[in-house]
Amino acid sequence: MNHTKSEELFANAKTIIPGGVNSPVRAFKAAGCNPIFVEKASGSKIYDADGNEYIDYVGSYGPLILGHCHPKVVEAIQKTAASGASFGAPTALETELAELVNQAYPNIDKVRMVSSGTEATMSAIRLARGYTGRDKILKFDGCYHGHADSLLVKAGSGAATFGVPTSPGVPADFAKYTLTATYNDLAEVKEMVAANKGEIACIILEAIAGNMGCVPPVEGFLQGLRDLCTREGILLIIDEVMTGFRVAYGGAQERYNVRGDLVCLGKIIGGGLPVGAFGGKREIMQSLSPEGGIYQAGTLSGNPLAMSAGIATLKLLQEEGFYPQIEEKSAYLEKGLQQVTASSSVATCWQRVGGMFCTYFQEGPVNNFADALESDTEAFGRYFRSMLDQGINLAPAQFEAGFMSSAHSQDDLDKTIAAVEKALAAV
Repeated sequence: MNHTKSEELFANAKTIIPGGVNSPVRAFKAAGCNPIFVEKASGSKIYDADGNEYIDYVGSYGPLILGHCHPKVVEAIQKTAASGASFGAPTALETELAELVNQAYPNIDKVRMVSSGTEATMSAIRLARGYTGRDKILKFDGCYHGHADSLLVKAGSGAATFGVPTSPGVPADFAKYTLTATYNDLAEVKEMVAANKGEIACIILEAIAGNMGCVPPVEGFLQGLRDLCTREGILLIIDEVMTGFRVAYGGAQERYNVRGDLVCLGKIIGGGLPVGAFGGKREIMQSLSPEGGIYQAGTLSGNPLAMSAGIATLKLLQEEGFYPQIEEKSAYLEKGLQQVTASSSVATCWQRVGGMFCTYFQEGPVNNFADALESDTEAFGRYFRSMLDQGINLAPAQFEAGFMSSAHSQDDLDKTIAAVEKALAAV
C-alpha cells in the first residue's frame, strides 16, 4: 500500500506535536513503522489520507461497538449540536445517561460524569481515600488506569514493598502510597493487605485486563478480592472503562457476577466522544462535593454531545440479540484463526472474552503481565505490518486488545482470517 500522504502528515506533525501524536501508542513505534493518518470511517472500515481502506479492529480502542458513524448516533450528535455544544450548566441528557448506567449496574446508586477514563479512575481513588480515611492503594502490574501520578507505578523489590514510579515526573513520595500486586495472584494480594492492615483505601483493577492484551480473571480471583475487601474495609474499584457495555450490557461485573464498591466507566458510554464516569453506592458517592467534602469538578463533564451519543448507543445495545451477535462473530473469527495458527510454525496464543481479544506471539496461556512479557514483540511487529498491508487495522502494539463491532460482516471476518494466514507466513 502507498502511504505517501500519511508519511508527509506524520513528518509535519512531529515538528509541532511531541512525537507527532497526542497519545503515545498512535506513533506505531511498537510495530516498527510509521502511523497511518485516518481521514474518515464508516461501519467496519477506516480510510487513510492516501485513500487506503482497512477493516478496523481498533474501534477507537473500544468505544465503537456499533462500528463507525452509526446513523442513529450521528443523528443524535447533530441534533444536539444544533442546540449547543457545551453550556457549563446541567442538562437533562446527563440525568438520562446516568439512569441508563444505573440500570445496567445494580451496584451503582449514583454516578458522576467526567471527560476521560483517567479522570474517572483518579477521582474514584480520591473518593476512596476520602471515604475510608486511608492513604494507600493497591493496583495490579500491567493494569492501566490512566496516567494519574499514583497509577504510573510498578512493583518494588519485595511482595509487600511500596511501588516505584514508571515515568519521570512522578515523585517517589506519591508512588510510595501505591502497592502493586500480580494480576490473578490472590495469595499475593492477601499478603500485601496483611502487611498493610488498616492502611489500604482501595484495590483497583481491570476485571478483564485489556492493557496487557486480553487477560481474563482466573476462577475465584474476583470473588476472592470482593471477600477480602469486604472483610478488611477496603473499597473495591472495578475499572470497566474498556469492558463496560463491551463484554455484556452490564460489563464484566455482570459476566462474572462480582460487584465493586466503585465502578469506573468510559469509552462505549460516550458513543465515540470523550467521556468517563465513576459511580457506586449512595453512601460513598454522597461524600462528593457539593453533597460532601471530597472535591471533584470538570468544565466539560457531562458534555451534551457525549451524553447524546452515549444515550443513542446504549439504547441500541439494548436491542434483543445484540450481544449474542457480537459473541457469534467473535467466536467465528476465533475458530478461523485457531485453524490457521494450528498449521503454522509460529507460536501464538489467542485469548478472548466476548468481543474483546488478543493474539499473543507465544505459547500461552497469559494470566498476568509477566506472562504477557514472554511474547515475541518483534514477531508481532512483522505480523502487524503484514496485516496493515493487506488492509486489516489492528492495534499497533502486542499488549493492546482488539474489538469486534456489530458492523463487521461475514466477508470482513473471512478476509481477516485469510490475511492472518499470509501474515503468519511473513512472520
